[in-house]
Amino acid sequence: MKRILAFIDKLRGNSAPSLPEADIEALRVSFKERYHCFKLLLASNNQALQLMSEIQEALRGNEVFGMAFIRSHITRISVAVFRMIQYINQITGNKYEALVHRHAQIDREIDGMLKEERTLGDQRILIALADINKSMVDQVGNKMAHLGEVRNQIGLRAPEGFVLTTAAYKSFLDHNQLQAEIDRRFQSMESESMEDRYALSSALQQLIIRAEVPQAIQEALKRQWQSISERAGTPVTMALRSSAIGEDEAGSSFAGQYRSELNVSLDNAVQAYKEVLASKYGIAAISYRLNRGFRDEDILMSVGCLQMIPSIAGGVVYSRNPVDIDDHSIIINSVWGLPHAVVDGSVACDEWIIQRKPTLHVGMKTIRTKRYKTECFPLEGIHRVELDAAEAESPSLSDDKALELAEIALAIEAHYACAQDIEWAMDANGDLFILQCRPLRQAVMEKSAGNIAVSPEPDMGSLIFAGGETASPGIACGPVMKVFKGLDLLEFPKGAVLVVENALPRWASLMNRACAVVAEQGGIAGHLANVAREFGIPALFGATNMAQHLQNGEVVTVDATNRLIHRGQLHDMPTEGSKRPNLMAGSPVYRLLQQINTKINPLHLLDPDSSDFRAENCTTFHDITRFVHEKSVVEMFNFGKNHHFPERASKQLYYRVPMQWWIVNLDDGLKNEVSGKYVHLEDIASIPMLAFWKGFTAIPWDGPPAPDTKGFMSIMFQSTTNTALVTGVKSAYAEKNYFMISKNFCSLNSRLGYHFSTLESLISERIPENYLCFQFKGGAADDVRRLRRVELIGEILEKQGFRIEIRDDHLSARVEQQAMEEMIRYAEMIGYLTLHTRQIDMIMTNPAAVAYTRKKLLSDIASL
Repeated sequence: MKRILAFIDKLRGNSAPSLPEADIEALRVSFKERYHCFKLLLASNNQALQLMSEIQEALRGNEVFGMAFIRSHITRISVAVFRMIQYINQITGNKYEALVHRHAQIDREIDGMLKEERTLGDQRILIALADINKSMVDQVGNKMAHLGEVRNQIGLRAPEGFVLTTAAYKSFLDHNQLQAEIDRRFQSMESESMEDRYALSSALQQLIIRAEVPQAIQEALKRQWQSISERAGTPVTMALRSSAIGEDEAGSSFAGQYRSELNVSLDNAVQAYKEVLASKYGIAAISYRLNRGFRDEDILMSVGCLQMIPSIAGGVVYSRNPVDIDDHSIIINSVWGLPHAVVDGSVACDEWIIQRKPTLHVGMKTIRTKRYKTECFPLEGIHRVELDAAEAESPSLSDDKALELAEIALAIEAHYACAQDIEWAMDANGDLFILQCRPLRQAVMEKSAGNIAVSPEPDMGSLIFAGGETASPGIACGPVMKVFKGLDLLEFPKGAVLVVENALPRWASLMNRACAVVAEQGGIAGHLANVAREFGIPALFGATNMAQHLQNGEVVTVDATNRLIHRGQLHDMPTEGSKRPNLMAGSPVYRLLQQINTKINPLHLLDPDSSDFRAENCTTFHDITRFVHEKSVVEMFNFGKNHHFPERASKQLYYRVPMQWWIVNLDDGLKNEVSGKYVHLEDIASIPMLAFWKGFTAIPWDGPPAPDTKGFMSIMFQSTTNTALVTGVKSAYAEKNYFMISKNFCSLNSRLGYHFSTLESLISERIPENYLCFQFKGGAADDVRRLRRVELIGEILEKQGFRIEIRDDHLSARVEQQAMEEMIRYAEMIGYLTLHTRQIDMIMTNPAAVAYTRKKLLSDIASL
């Protein structure tokens, strides 16, 4: 009888029994609490999706990012998702406790990826150079491993010495409990701006300088140093040189980014050791690791201690031309004194070009004016000495020694089977010593090859400078920014031409911002030239007086390939210059983010009507957000019905379309409270819903397009075999198209024909909070046609400014933080597409029909 009476009441329009006023007030309070949680849930969902999209954008390789980016985004996503779980459980009375366990499991899996560390098998803190070869990179770093290989396997002359290993570095960190503090400071860095890097660099270097070197390391260093002195018959001084993991590799040179301490006595060896370790956190080194995608914790530092060679000449030999991969010439750069002046770009170098065929011979040599040389003080330290006129103009190397160096370069190249970059020194006896070798990165000079831009036809009337030396080929255009001191780094704008007096290694920290480099002084063998080639940045060195002649802000075109500088932008020259290589792709940080992203962004729960759409099946944070969002919408929509509460029960929209549209008023979505079962359009106050409806009804639908035979048969087959498409099957999507609205918010779930779509939007005067998310899925045609339809819709939305993601036949589109007027336009656009993309899947294999449909959709959208 109760069921019969309830049915009669329903027929009379009384869908729920009358409730006492106290119960009604309690339901109002309950709904208000739930709606408050729902709004907080949506805010957390919006934050999580925004952060997830930033991770996706980072993986596209358009911007550099470091571990601070990864850790901060993971933490913020995890917190946002956990809040969503808390809110859905408050709304449902802890109905989805399983989500707490799924969230914890995903957190543990990501944490395991983050904490994966390099393990050291060899725990020796000191290894003699005589016992080192190239297989010992993990113990002694790349630089010392290759120097040991050159000495012990190829049989070339190298200084006596030893290495304080990566195990010693780990011991130093552990002894002072430094790694946790370093990690904390990196993670607390608010951004990766140059200002923040400066502050972090200074703090970390001081942290290391003030730390204590363990007694075992000090004693081992002293014993080995004294042993070398005894064999030499006199107390020796040494060069302490960095040899970090990753340094001097083929794809990442770290050229000049770490410190070397030259001509150090035993009394100051421990302090010099700490200075080299601290250089790991120099501003240039931090910037380089960030730009190249290296994790700080993966870069273990060892330090090579090499007997100081009081060289009368030194420099760099390239076994091939670094700026032309097709040129097999051997290039030697040489200066008087220590080779230090060649690699730091502070002195003009003599140059020999050695040809290989028919036999080794000097093809060309250029003797430049060398105003200074760097030499050792008798007891300790180095200083710069001004040369007299005769020595400044004389060659720093004989042709015979140049040919001997070429023979050495060929031997090292043959051993490693690749082009080599070799640093050398010559003592007073004429003996040549190898100080380091590494793979040589060569640039491509061919037209339209790699990342080197083809020079446009020059206007010689605009020519400012002709000459100099191509340190890195290419062409780029931008405003001039001169840099003379460290503080100038902070003011350097992205896309500017870096103009300097000397090509110092410290300017390498700007390589991710500069479009080109112009230096008055420096050569192709310098550290800055190496980094410019690595980053694919045009670099012209030896551009005399350009630092004085050019003015900040004036636009110039640097054609490093042809050694020209033009005033202004050449015809058809893009302002952003040549396309650069994606230095992040394949890097350790990039690979780590890729791995972590497998637990963040992939979406497996697509269909709410599927039996697999359950909390325990959430395997990513995106799965959890999708599940929680779907269930929260259902809970809010069903509140009035489940509690027999007419105020918050759904009401049908009374309108002239042959479809059912149901509305739940969350708060102030109606102008006034409406009694009865129906609501009229003029009752609606929701800004996003009205915008959607305007687009939905703006242009009459022409009806389904005429399918070809294959399209018709595909639809018939899918309609009879896919139960999800049968309208008689119980489904939240099949029963109703329903809105949940407030004045500034709208959530729509709809099924029109055979496709499902959802819209969620917040539109208000507060731009940072505005967003619109649209999802589209389904269709009655085969997989190919459905996929092509979502690709067409995605193409159209992307042209309008939406961020698009497509997986199978599921489309997600999102736009946010636009002005209210723009957001309304986007909502109208979605309304239009919701109606006019119905059943177009049936013609998606007909190119002519697709072209017509694309043109019509774009034309209609433009006319809205």
